Amino acid sequence: MQRKEALKIVEKQLTKKRYEHTVRVMETALELANHYDVDLKKIELAAIFHDYAKYRHPEEMKRWIIEEKLPQDLLDYHQELWHGPVGSKMIEREVGICDPEIQSAIYWHTTGKRYMSRMDQVIFIADYIEPGRDFPGVDEVRNIVFDDIEQACWMAARNTISFLMSKNQPIYPDTFQLYNEKIGRNMNGK
Repeated sequence: MQRKEALKIVEKQLTKKRYEHTVRVMETALELANHYDVDLKKIELAAIFHDYAKYRHPEEMKRWIIEEKLPQDLLDYHQELWHGPVGSKMIEREVGICDPEIQSAIYWHTTGKRYMSRMDQVIFIADYIEPGRDFPGVDEVRNIVFDDIEQACWMAARNTISFLMSKNQPIYPDTFQLYNEKIGRNMNGK
């Protein structure tokens, strides 16, 4: 699928502001993919479709979680997390994108996880650092991302965990696993 066609499909699903965010994520992801030698075509599609399900009705997303046998514990967390896993299934059924690497990157962009692929990392961190983002800690992550994407992902997880804890919000276990993976490596001298 060509960029223009993909953007046209996604634009119908998003608000103007979210569509502009998507374009910035795509541009950031392509820069990172080029730097880290990741398939540019796949990164482009994953970035374009990463928020495909973002504005679907919560009941529709809940139905997808149940019918597609996605982890049921998602239902115990804020619906903001649902659009990644649900979107990874929706793009297959509604758009015909059946690539496991693209679907994985979309799936994990909201929570991260332990042992992310490089493509997963690129989409996760591009969404976090795209130029329209402005929140405490984002510049620190931007400053390191081209030197060490794994460290950047860990920092993003750390910042997200800290933010959610400050708001007394629940934190999805895979985000903790991403955080703990890097801490484990550092403690073991890797």
